[in-house]
This record gives sequence, C-alpha cells and structure tokens, in this order.
Amino acid sequence: QVQLVESGGGLVQAGGSLRLSCAASGRTFSMYAMGWFRQAPGKEREFVAGLTWSGGMTDYTDSAKGRFSISRDNGKNTVYLQMNSLKPVDTAVYYCAARRAVGTYVYRAVAQYDYWGQGTQVTVSS
Repeated sequence: QVQLVESGGGLVQAGGSLRLSCAASGRTFSMYAMGWFRQAPGKEREFVAGLTWSGGMTDYTDSAKGRFSISRDNGKNTVYLQMNSLKPVDTAVYYCAARRAVGTYVYRAVAQYDYWGQGTQVTVSS
C-alpha cells in the first residue's frame, strides 16, 4: 500500500509556472505507475499526465502537451508535474495517483489507479 501527499499548488497569473510534487510513502514506490489528474468544479476528474514505474514512458492529455512535464525521482519517492504557460482553464484541484505496475503502459483512466492523494488546489488568474 502507498500513501500520497501532494504539494506545490497555489495562485498564479496566466502565463506563469508551478511545480507540483507528490510524495509517496513505502519502500516499493519504484514498482508503481503514477499519474496526475485534475478536477474543476462541476466537472469530472480528468487525466493530465502519467508515467511508468521507471519514468521511461510518459503520456499527456492534449491540452498539456508542450506545457506540462511529468517526472519522478524513485530515490526520493516523489513524482513531479512541472506546469508552464498556465491558463485559467487549468484551474482545478490536482490529484496524484498510483497503480502497482511495472510494465511500459501509461494508464489514463481514473478507474485504473488504486491510490490517491488528497489533492492540491491550482488557481490561474487571468
């Protein structure tokens, strides 16, 4: 089992940057595929970015490509989401998620993840 704690959210102006972090407990973090999701008020939770246990494979939702970058440091049990050129439509609660998997597939669906953090608020002002 793994516990996830997100940090790094906040208020930023359009065009600005934020880096989200997700710290995981446990000694087997390197055996988990990880993902970032977001949920805006009144909307369903949606996939933003994901990567495999090694970080060798990554995937992004179309709106994040070219602006966001997901990475992980297995030595620090942490996954990151670097967000650049932020837009007001990026405003949401951002969640980190984990699934025990050591393959080369990047999971995109909410139902495919077993563990979730509590979320961190990102607000982008125009």
